[in-house]
Amino acid sequence: MRNRFCRGGWRRCFSYSGRKSWLVFLLFIVLWFYTMTSFILLNRNEEGTDSQLLKGKILDLSKRYVKAVALEKGGRGVGKIIPDVEGSYGKCSYTDEELTGFPNCMKKTEWMRMFWNSDKCYGYHGVDGTDCSIFLYLSEVEKWCPKFSWRPKISIPIKQSGPKAIIQKDKNILFAMMDNPEKFRWMKMRISRMWDTLWMPAVEALDQRGELSGREQKKILIHLGLLTKESGFKIAEKAFSGGPLGELVQWADIITSLFILGHDISLSYSTHRLTNLLRSKGIAKSSCPTDSNMPFDVVYIDIVGLKQMRKSTGGVFNQFKCMLRVIDTFGTEPAFNAEHYAKATGHRSSWGKWNLVPRQFMTMFPHTPDNSFMGFVVEHYPPAKRKQTAVRQQRALVYGKDLAMWKDASRYLNTIHEKFEIHGTVFQNETVQFQAALPSYVRNHGIVNGTRIQQLLQETKLFIGLGFPYEGPAPLEAIANGCIFLNPSFDPPKNAKNTKFFEGKPTQRAFSSQHPYAEMFIGKPHVWTVNIYNRAELEGALQEISNIGTVEPLLPFEYTCEGMLQRVSVYVQHQDYCSSALPTWPPLSALQVMTADDDVSCKKACSNLGLVCEPSFFHHINKKSAIEEHFATTCSSEESVEDVYPPALKQGRFRNKCYLQLTDILFSCAGSKTGYRRLCPCRDFIHGQVALCRDCL
Repeated sequence: MRNRFCRGGWRRCFSYSGRKSWLVFLLFIVLWFYTMTSFILLNRNEEGTDSQLLKGKILDLSKRYVKAVALEKGGRGVGKIIPDVEGSYGKCSYTDEELTGFPNCMKKTEWMRMFWNSDKCYGYHGVDGTDCSIFLYLSEVEKWCPKFSWRPKISIPIKQSGPKAIIQKDKNILFAMMDNPEKFRWMKMRISRMWDTLWMPAVEALDQRGELSGREQKKILIHLGLLTKESGFKIAEKAFSGGPLGELVQWADIITSLFILGHDISLSYSTHRLTNLLRSKGIAKSSCPTDSNMPFDVVYIDIVGLKQMRKSTGGVFNQFKCMLRVIDTFGTEPAFNAEHYAKATGHRSSWGKWNLVPRQFMTMFPHTPDNSFMGFVVEHYPPAKRKQTAVRQQRALVYGKDLAMWKDASRYLNTIHEKFEIHGTVFQNETVQFQAALPSYVRNHGIVNGTRIQQLLQETKLFIGLGFPYEGPAPLEAIANGCIFLNPSFDPPKNAKNTKFFEGKPTQRAFSSQHPYAEMFIGKPHVWTVNIYNRAELEGALQEISNIGTVEPLLPFEYTCEGMLQRVSVYVQHQDYCSSALPTWPPLSALQVMTADDDVSCKKACSNLGLVCEPSFFHHINKKSAIEEHFATTCSSEESVEDVYPPALKQGRFRNKCYLQLTDILFSCAGSKTGYRRLCPCRDFIHGQVALCRDCL
């Protein structure tokens, strides 16, 4: 029988089903009688007692009773969280084990205890100052805390498929979005040069193979924090005076790829524009998440932009986190990304601690399998337009537009000058400092446009690295035009401990040369990695290079327009970090489980077997049974820990122990630890497209 309130006498006014309702009612009567009796006695014996205080207690008890009855009747506020009675008083607490993987839960709880009434939206979601209401809010609305097992399951409606993506071939539509001449001048020049000769043939080739059919159009926000005035970088403004171009190259290619692939993109390059754009989509800054549907499926952004977006959106930022794709040149390793772990272990970085899935960070080169490889396109002449020369002249072009890069390079360049005519493209001025830094034998062309660079590379045999910048696009561009790249080696390797440039970056990578990708993935005869401070080694390499006739241009597929479009298309369609289910891409058919030796990372263990580590598969092998199966052993005990080496085996003389991962965002291909052998999820890859497995398309 359904409980109900009704008008009339005692029997008609309350009708309850079950013994429990009567007990609640009787408890209320006893408490009410006790309170009223105390109130009367106190008034008799202590005339000065504040009757309002007791009156408040009575009213509070009445409110609790009404709330309890309403909850027993199954009442729920629309859009609000109201706790169950049993949960309110018996189960609104967490054990330390339950809090694992939610490092900020208690910190957020403390803040809410003090400021829950600072914004009316908290009350709208059912927060009333009690710990239970706070925990429910932080677990079910903002997702900072684990959800209680006793809470009802919320059915999520199946997302309806949207419109299909249609290939776009009119660059003028894209240029209309790039409406700030100063910010986008350099990018638009690059896009225009490559549109007809490189981009259009590439998308047509993919379309003819059927790789672009049936794709869903995504709503994509692109915010370029590096172009904002607040960043202070002035990268766009310095593009024509010797400033760094790597980031502009990559962003130009990402924007172009997303546009050509037919997605609905919104472009932001200032904090003011970002705020206005979000407001126009119904997203305003708030301390609470929004109930409205999110206006974007994916957000492409950089680290600077992340900080700006968090400031612009407040509490709503947490709802954007799963949509983020962070363009991150040097990558972010899990140890620096997980805030709680990074603080506990001293992995300091002003760029880290975002608590994202590490695969949401997207790098310029495929150096960190924990992150996704985004890449860029190497600009080059297509074969039909290449300048045909039988043997190139003994001419060298120095990789360094900024005069500071030439510091202390004279001795090195003097040795090269003995066999090669040396040219440069340095930003030119007439100062005494400039004249002193640039050797007199260097023929300097000044800053030149992309077309002229292509021409110079066609006429050049040797492209000279000066040791900086690290991992830029120019060496691949030179190799694609038939040059040999002289790549300075570093001994000891450069890292955050010995090189100022890498201080504070969220990675422990060690650079063995100026361009590790060229060294490891390309090599001779196109790349000669040499200790430029060892004169004998340098002279020997220069002699061999001088004797080489023509080296055929080489361009890895992953750095072509076709490779970039293929990779971006697959990422947009398949990478999903908003689902609570286990990842289904890459497909499980690509998984190859391997065991690593003591203190060897999964990145190295997989690479030694011609495979790559795939962090998306860690979930499938993070089990005691998997460790025992693949190590052919038995674990006498197991322990779940927050660290970068599980799943792993610690072998003892008489017994073995299995270690499992507690926190998903700490799954790491790069991690290792002395005394532990890791269980590694490896996969195959397409030749020339390391980001994708053979079954990934």
